[in-house]
This record gives sequence, structure tokens and C-alpha cells, in this order.
Amino acid sequence: MIRFLGALAAQGRYLLVAGLATGVLLPPLAQAMRPWLPEMVAGLMFLAALRIGPRQALGAARDLPGVLALVLLLQLALPLAVAGGAAALGLGGTAVATALILMAAASPISGAPNLTVLSGGDPAPALRLLIVATALLPVTVLPVFLLAEGLGSPAAVLAAAGRLLAVILLAAGAAFLLRATWLRAPRPETISALDGLSALAMAVVVIGLMAEAGPTLLSRPAELAGWLAVALAANLGLQIVADRVLARGPLRDQRLPLSVAAGNRNIALFLVALPPGTTDPLLLFIACYQVPMYLTPLLRRRRGG
Repeated sequence: MIRFLGALAAQGRYLLVAGLATGVLLPPLAQAMRPWLPEMVAGLMFLAALRIGPRQALGAARDLPGVLALVLLLQLALPLAVAGGAAALGLGGTAVATALILMAAASPISGAPNLTVLSGGDPAPALRLLIVATALLPVTVLPVFLLAEGLGSPAAVLAAAGRLLAVILLAAGAAFLLRATWLRAPRPETISALDGLSALAMAVVVIGLMAEAGPTLLSRPAELAGWLAVALAANLGLQIVADRVLARGPLRDQRLPLSVAAGNRNIALFLVALPPGTTDPLLLFIACYQVPMYLTPLLRRRRGG
């Protein structure tokens, strides 16, 4: 089994593409898996923390100010700038503006460390950014929801952010306890097996996340193409900009994991807070957003990060 999972790790990038295709081509399977997404995402978080271990996850204290500054830039300054730009262009409250503002305001996805591993980088900085960003989300999201047009209730977002933080801390805590008691010094083949298991888990998760894409491809292909273009530009564009900016700062050696986390955000967190009229287009954007997300390892590894 260890050898089989290690072989999966070597093909992890292609497993993600297979998961994307399965979610689009088999809508009934995607719909059936959708209710289990929270549990599967928690499992991804557990696997990432188990692979990294507590010592690497905590990192150096000198990195904390840079991580805090990055969180404030990504989750506060960026969404406010997007909201201001949308208002200036007369696009405030539109579906596209709402999707981009919420994406910019969200913390990184729980699978950011897993994506980093498949991209050939160190997942520990991505996990640190994920934990700090999720912990600060109740603080950074309030100004965005108060100032931007067409968003929902800040109270619902705060409750959802609290639940997400609890899941992350519980999953990471359980994984760190397991590392301390059973897996203190994992061998390289064990790490490779964990990477293969993470890749397989992510390929399964994305099937459920693509539940909206298959039916829309058949009924409204032009609408799907438009949202896919927006998702590609937002996700990959933010990764490229973050990589270039980080290359000039003190976190330059961590720019691959941090830029992967910067571009891949947990926008689905905000579904609980949205007015009913904005939910349908956002679900389609979230489905399209999985495409650049799950192509990230293929693109980033190919160009060397």
C-alpha cells in the first residue's frame, strides 16, 4: 500500500485533472458527493498537518510579521480595492463584482498545503498562512461586508469563520498529536505515501465541488465560458502577482507556497451569508474556480514554481 500511494504521489497532478473531468462528466455522482464536502475538506486538513508536523508548521518567529502583513494585504486591502474599483466603474452589486470581492476577502482553501506539495514546494508556509488568515478572518471581513454593495450578513460570516477555524484547529491538533506519538520521524517513503493519499483525497473532493458545472455546460455553455474566464483570470492572475511581489521581500524563499495560497481562496465559506438572489451565479463561479485551482500543480511545477 505504501508503494502504491507513493506511485500515486508521482502522478498527483494528473489525478486532480481526472477528478475535475469526472465531476463535469458525471453530474449525478458530483451531486451525491456534495453533502460530504465538509468532512472531506477536514480530512484534507488532517492529512496536510500530518505530513508537515508541528515543528515545521509553527516555523520561525521572525516570519510572523511578514505573514500578518500578507494576510492584511490579501484579505483586507485587496477586497476593499476591488470593491472601490467596481463602484467607480458602476459595477457595484453585480454578480461578477460580488464574486471577485468575496474571493479576495476569503482565507486560503484548506487544501492549500496539499496543492503546494503537488506543485513541488514546502507546504509549511501555506499551512501557517492558512491558520493565521482564518484566525483573522472575523476581523478582516467586517469592513469589506460593511463597505461593499450586495453582500450578506456579517454575523453569518463570523459564525461560519468560527466553525471553519474550529475544524482547522481540531484537524491540525489531531494530526500533530499523531505525529508526536506515532509518526515522530517519518521516513521519505511514508511522506511520499501521505502525498499520494492527499492527491487521491483532493481528486475525490473536486468531484463534489463540480456539481454545478456539468448541468450548466449542457444548458448554458456561453455563461459557463464567461465565468470560467473570470475564474482563470482571478486565480492565476493573483498567483502571478503574489509570486512577483513576494520575490522582492523577506519571504522570497516561501513565495511558491504563499502565492499558491494567495490565489486559491475559500470563497464557498461565504455562501451562508449571501442573499438568495446571488447564490446561483456564485455557485457557478465556485465550480469554475476549481479549474485553475486544480490545474495549479500542473502549471506551477511545469514552470518551476
